[in-house]
Amino acid sequence: MSEQTMGKIIAARRKEMGMTQAELAGKMGVTDKAVSKWERDLSYPDITSVPKLAETLDVSVEELMMSTAASAGEGNRGKKGKALPAFRLVAVCVALAMGVAVTVLTRLGDVDVVSGMSMLGIGLALLAVGALPPSK
Repeated sequence: MSEQTMGKIIAARRKEMGMTQAELAGKMGVTDKAVSKWERDLSYPDITSVPKLAETLDVSVEELMMSTAASAGEGNRGKKGKALPAFRLVAVCVALAMGVAVTVLTRLGDVDVVSGMSMLGIGLALLAVGALPPSK
């Protein structure tokens, strides 16, 4: 699947699971129009929702992230891999922000153990994605 765009992976897995765009949208808390744009590579899911999307579609976060990135608005005619470095940068930035948030919230006593560990787990997963070598 590494030669497919994120949109094609989302569409294929959704169809394999017998879900409509509206059903996937309901599980993700977005509109069916958003799902349609993802599947046509006109936009991408919010970085913080990628782990939930991967779980819902029963694929790994890495599989979604390492897909061939088509430039938004260009469909499959986009340059291969153009958006991936920016996506990696965002993943690392969000991971660092989660680490800072957990630290501050722990210091203030406003976070429970389960929430803190969940945030750290997502942050570590995003750091791992950002550290993956570029695909060729």
